Amino acid sequence: MILTGILRHYATILLATTPKKQTLSAIREQRSLLRGINLRNNAPQIAALSFASRKNYLVAAYNDGAFLKDPENKGKPPANPMTDPAAMEGMIGMMKGNMMMMIPQTVIMGWINAFFAGFVIMKLPFPLTIRFKSMLQSGVATRDLDVRWVSSLSWYFLNLFGLQSVFIFILGNENAANQMAQQMSQMNPGAAGAGLFQPGQDPDKMFQGEAENLEVFEHWCVLDGVENRLLDST
Repeated sequence: MILTGILRHYATILLATTPKKQTLSAIREQRSLLRGINLRNNAPQIAALSFASRKNYLVAAYNDGAFLKDPENKGKPPANPMTDPAAMEGMIGMMKGNMMMMIPQTVIMGWINAFFAGFVIMKLPFPLTIRFKSMLQSGVATRDLDVRWVSSLSWYFLNLFGLQSVFIFILGNENAANQMAQQMSQMNPGAAGAGLFQPGQDPDKMFQGEAENLEVFEHWCVLDGVENRLLDST
């Protein structure tokens, strides 16, 4: 299992495509939307006048489309992601990652089912309740077997999710052998700033939505009434 994870890590690195450099207008489009989000999140740290000036500037720029990568496409439906080369490269890269994650698992699980189906390989040295029987004895249909016995298929799944700390120790935090990290990154692809604009999304509508969020945002500052709070504490 450890050797398979290490091989999968380096195979994923070899198959990974080098990301292309983004244009200045594309980076500006992404960072401008993040600027409005950060302004709302950090609004209590600045004064009301400073917040109002920043809000007025961003709302006007969002409504006018000043930060759009392609201003001439404002108001038009988003392009088909299947015709976008950048989107296609991202899909192919995600497909390669899924293949490197699923193929080794399928091969090893099929090998275990073919040669070790119904085998028990170890006995745990501590007692367990009957609820652990279905988790520890997959593929072994016996009612009278002690819960502490672990089948080969269950041992495979326990290693699959229990060796993540070993992979982190050997390969580092950002390793391709970490199954849970890959699943979380696929479930939340928009966590990074570059993932705000997914294929098929309209940047102008996202700017309009952020402008509306800034308009309805009620500002307050952590320094409001600080003199009275200071005098009351003394």
